[in-house]
Amino acid sequence: MTIPHTRFRKIPVPLALLSTNFELIDVSEKWLGHFNLSEDIIGKNLFSSMPDLPGELVLDIKNCSSKGDYSSQRAPVVLKNGEIIWYEWKVDVLESDNSNINEVLLVLEDITEKKLDEALSLKSEQVARIGGWEVDLIHNTIYWSKITKEIHEVEDDYTPTLEQGISFYKEGDSRDTITRLVQNGMDKGEPWDVELQIVTFKGKDLWVRAIGEPEIINGQCVRITGTFQDIDRRKKAEIEYKKVSDRLMLATDKSRIGIWELDVTNDELLWDSNMFNLYGIQESDFTGGYKAWETCVLPEDLERTTKEVQDAIEGKKTLDTSFRITWSNGEIRWIKAEATVIRDDKGNALKMIGINQDISELKTTQLQLEKSEESLQGAFENSSVGMALVALDGTFISVNQSLCRSLGYTENELLELTFQDITHPDDLQIDLSLLHEVIEGSRRTYQIEKRYFDKNGQIVYVLLTVTAVKNWQGEISHFISQIVDISARIEAEKKLKSILQVTTDQNKSLLNFAHIVSHNLRSHAANLSMISSFLLDGELSEEEQKDTMGMLGRASEGLNETIGHLNEVVQVKLGTEKELSAIPLKKVVNKIITDISALIHENKVVVDIVIPTSFKVKGVPAYIESIILNLVTNAIKYRDPDKRASITIEASLEEEYVKLSIKDNGMGIDLDKYGEKLFGMYKTFHGNKDAKGIGLFITKNQIESIGGRIAVESQVGVGTNFTVKLLKG
Repeated sequence: MTIPHTRFRKIPVPLALLSTNFELIDVSEKWLGHFNLSEDIIGKNLFSSMPDLPGELVLDIKNCSSKGDYSSQRAPVVLKNGEIIWYEWKVDVLESDNSNINEVLLVLEDITEKKLDEALSLKSEQVARIGGWEVDLIHNTIYWSKITKEIHEVEDDYTPTLEQGISFYKEGDSRDTITRLVQNGMDKGEPWDVELQIVTFKGKDLWVRAIGEPEIINGQCVRITGTFQDIDRRKKAEIEYKKVSDRLMLATDKSRIGIWELDVTNDELLWDSNMFNLYGIQESDFTGGYKAWETCVLPEDLERTTKEVQDAIEGKKTLDTSFRITWSNGEIRWIKAEATVIRDDKGNALKMIGINQDISELKTTQLQLEKSEESLQGAFENSSVGMALVALDGTFISVNQSLCRSLGYTENELLELTFQDITHPDDLQIDLSLLHEVIEGSRRTYQIEKRYFDKNGQIVYVLLTVTAVKNWQGEISHFISQIVDISARIEAEKKLKSILQVTTDQNKSLLNFAHIVSHNLRSHAANLSMISSFLLDGELSEEEQKDTMGMLGRASEGLNETIGHLNEVVQVKLGTEKELSAIPLKKVVNKIITDISALIHENKVVVDIVIPTSFKVKGVPAYIESIILNLVTNAIKYRDPDKRASITIEASLEEEYVKLSIKDNGMGIDLDKYGEKLFGMYKTFHGNKDAKGIGLFITKNQIESIGGRIAVESQVGVGTNFTVKLLKG
């Protein structure tokens, strides 16, 4: 047996829900009060429970059940004691999804007193014409009473024609119906009593009850009289009830919600059709008792659920629970149950009315989510990688032990901090910028290397990966941070870089050393070769031979000093490096000029030295000699063959530097063409067969290695001026 919703009981009219065999499924409280009946009639035959009902009602219900028509009638019943009882009823049907009629709605009223009132009203109407109307077909006139005009919202002096009166009925079904009834009344003398809609003069839609009674004389209709009743409020309530009922029925069907009612006193359990679908059983297999429900519940949940039902009946708490049931095919489903207990004036439980809803899919999802959360929590706690849940303001929500170990904090100490508190200031801005991009939605995650401060203030290098977590509304709720301690890797990289730098420096030093050896010794070798050739010249005078032997001695001493300097360079690069020494600049320049005097003499070069004796520079002697030697020999090598070669070597003070200038009048260099390549390795510019393209590259590196700088000014065909700034000694 099925039941409607609890709202059914509150319908403000005497309303009953019948099966097609007249069995009472449910009734409204208004019905029980109207006919002074108890709820015991539920489930019984209507006419057995109320034997004095008119026979016309039986025919009307049968007719509606078979045809699906709506009916509204009234009829009297004469009791054995001669008393006359008038009933008025309205019958409509409820169709199932397959359009089969399975239930009947009956609105039934005892209108005996109303009928007496109508008789009195009719008598009064004959005198006062209140709410009445008349059509005189003999004289073709229409009369509307004052109340009728008020219903139509027309002026008191308004007199309509028959066509105008009919035009007030709402276009469509109402107007077609009244037109047909009026025509049948005039043609056949048939009366009518219908509920239709009119549109008043002011445009208001109004439900009215229109009654018409034709008067037939000699087979001809001469007059029709009737009444108007404003039933707008009642009719709209009925329509709204039907809409609500239909919507509620549809909602419960679609959402798989079943409605049940437990008669606590009689242990009778009523289910609607959805309940049987939820429990996977046929209605015919359900005995209707509380025990029948218990057989469906999974044994593991039965004791708990039964106690919760009992607690609700005893008023300890409301019923709001979930449990598992077993279908006949063995499938287990989750059911959510909620209920309200109806009590008498003394607080005793009479009925429990509630709903059941299948929440299997939701429960399965919840269980999967719980397992996922447990797995995530386990991974979070036991991960060897530092992990943290971080709020939008940077506060730590949760941290694992790996992170605590990396930073030296306890869990409680970290939860009192924000990530901003422990981030190195130089890394904070880039971190916040990337975080802002995640919040704005321009990126989903980011990864950076950054520095934290541990509890002792020491720097901890980490690889940070941040991912946003969103809530069900799609808004970011917090962040997951994965923090890998890479301090050991960073330290290893630093050591490797240091080793690479040492290797690079050593390679540069070897290159410099090779250049010094090659260039300086080659200059001495050339000088000695020239002096030897002079000595072998048999035409030299005794004085010239003596001068030449002097030059040979000085060249030998220069070579010996150069070898000593080279040994000093070797000692420096073997780890015995001392502070840069103060070197007398003029003494070094004079030594270089002496060392290459044969080269200067052979090429007839004029050398002018303007350097104060007091000027000293900081550096390594071998480097200083190599720098000056390379620049001077370059000036000789690239002299202009069309000019007498001259070289001017000057020095001046400029702040913390000694500015050394080596200026020649040689071929010059096209700086627009070669300026950017001038100090590059293996770059040559004049096609000299002895040029290796490495001298200026080495010279620049040597100058910079001792804290100096080099610049050049040159013009093709005019000459070149190299300016070297060396630290003052």
